[in-house]
Amino acid sequence: MDGTTDDVIEELVRRHAPQVLGALVRRYGHFDPAEDAVQEALIAAAGQWPRDGIPDNPRGWLIRVAARRLTDRLRSDEARRRRENAAAALTPADAFVTPPPDAAPGGPGRAPSEDDTLTLLVLCCHPALSPAAQIALTLRAVGGLTTAEIARAHLVPEATMAQRISRAKRAVRGTRFPRPDARELDRRLGAVLQVLYLIFNEGYTATAGPDLLRTDLAREAIRLTRAVRRLLPHEGRVTGLLALMVLTQARAPARTGADGALIPLDEQDRALWDRTAVAEGIALAEEALSQGPAGDYQLQAAIAALHDEAERAEDTDWPQILALYDLLVRRTPDPAAALGRAVAVAMVHGPRAGLAEVDALEEAAGAAGTAGGTAEAAARHYRLHAVRAHLLERAGDPAAARTAYRAAADATLSEPEARYLRRRADELDG
Repeated sequence: MDGTTDDVIEELVRRHAPQVLGALVRRYGHFDPAEDAVQEALIAAAGQWPRDGIPDNPRGWLIRVAARRLTDRLRSDEARRRRENAAAALTPADAFVTPPPDAAPGGPGRAPSEDDTLTLLVLCCHPALSPAAQIALTLRAVGGLTTAEIARAHLVPEATMAQRISRAKRAVRGTRFPRPDARELDRRLGAVLQVLYLIFNEGYTATAGPDLLRTDLAREAIRLTRAVRRLLPHEGRVTGLLALMVLTQARAPARTGADGALIPLDEQDRALWDRTAVAEGIALAEEALSQGPAGDYQLQAAIAALHDEAERAEDTDWPQILALYDLLVRRTPDPAAALGRAVAVAMVHGPRAGLAEVDALEEAAGAAGTAGGTAEAAARHYRLHAVRAHLLERAGDPAAARTAYRAAADATLSEPEARYLRRRADELDG
């Protein structure tokens, strides 16, 4: 077709694939066959659209083709036919309507809209799955990433990631999940937002490997959070999380030097920050605080906004940040929030006051690490060592700071962070 490029078609199918999969899963409740049917529809689109032109309703076209393929697949097997009939008997008659080609947008026969993406997100965050499985399944089913891409992002072999995703699919196999009502959505929304935030954090600061940033993961988390917000525009938690991501990602251009070396927040060239994103994030943070009682994401977004508003590091409103952290740590047991508060205490009351807070946190983290011995506990120890080193350096104790920097470097699996921490230790040697 004239003017139709492979990139345009690829973008269309990537954008609509989660909605199509969500519609089929919601209707039939069979994840693997539905995913296979969607893949067949995408292959059909890649073959037909360049020749015949992109249809007026690409999503409706994909849903019709995928539903037809899935129906044929289910009817070819007696056991699958019984499951299909059982699912149909439990589904309201109007829960899934295949639109005619000329259906008007928003009319009675309209194609399932982006709320099917939310249905799929909620399914991927099924309580039967571990957080790691939830993240992998979300990136595969909702984000549209290939198994190889997800494996690279998590620094594991592709076969390992394929097994993880397969186990996750088996865990939710046969789960019939209609479009969630308000009560169900409220119960699962916390898990959905947590998974999106974990994906973003892994993209913004990779926990392991040679690169500090995994931009594709951070952008995908923001894209998915925007999709959730379009469906829940008045939900403060969603608006707050989006604000937090946008404000944090706005600093990404200044986080690394030309050689990929990490640059801490107080040393960044703030002229490199994305000011358009900062403005959007601040507006979102203000809106989030107006959408009901301030929750964890709204408070973290407000803290990020105060950092981004400061034209220079010394202009940062640390007393206000400390006040927000005080509210945050009363709400959540998150060790990262408590550590952030320790830094704010140091900035307001001096490094020794901050070190006293770190001592208490390190004692608690040591107990947790002894009990669990998990990678998460190791990460907590790395962050504690790094903050302790920074505060000891500010307090005028270079020998102790050097030891803490090296302990932090030994504890992290991120190569850029380890290089930065060892460089700080070496500078104190000098």
